Amino acid sequence: MITISETKELLQGAMSWLEKEFSQVHTGRATPLLLDSVFVESYGSKMPIKNVASVNVEDARTLRIAPWDKNQIKDIERAIAAANLGLSVSVDDAGLRAHFPVLTTENRQRLVKILKEKLEEARISARKIREGIMDDVKKAEKDGDISEDERYRLVEDIQKCVDEVNNSLEGIFKKKEDEVLNQ
Repeated sequence: MITISETKELLQGAMSWLEKEFSQVHTGRATPLLLDSVFVESYGSKMPIKNVASVNVEDARTLRIAPWDKNQIKDIERAIAAANLGLSVSVDDAGLRAHFPVLTTENRQRLVKILKEKLEEARISARKIREGIMDDVKKAEKDGDISEDERYRLVEDIQKCVDEVNNSLEGIFKKKEDEVLNQ
């Protein structure tokens, strides 16, 4: 049976996932984290851009991508375009520049909508974790491993953990929403 600390650890995974997803949503400022989800066909396998090139912030709205193998410039350009991140890419002899567009009010609202969808995915993940653990607790009671009182206490403790995580998820969302709307 799963303990409360294991429950917290599982729920922490949902928070980590949301933070990672939010780090990949651009707020009008250049960040190399945005390209973490972009994979390039390289020597017969798909690799993240950071494994085939150095990615640096050139200025507030531009990333400089310098591939270690100059023959991969076109592949990287195609991968960024296919990722549909809303970036414009320019190529020169040393590599690429990914330009972040200025966010319009409409784009900001679209990004907030995407953030809300990601938040809901994280909440669903937390609910699924809770349901799985609750099933384990009910089974343990049915098998006689725990008493009815223990089951009630565990259910309460598990729900507290889920509530804490949901509050944290909401806090992460609010922070990112503020970043998107007020940058």
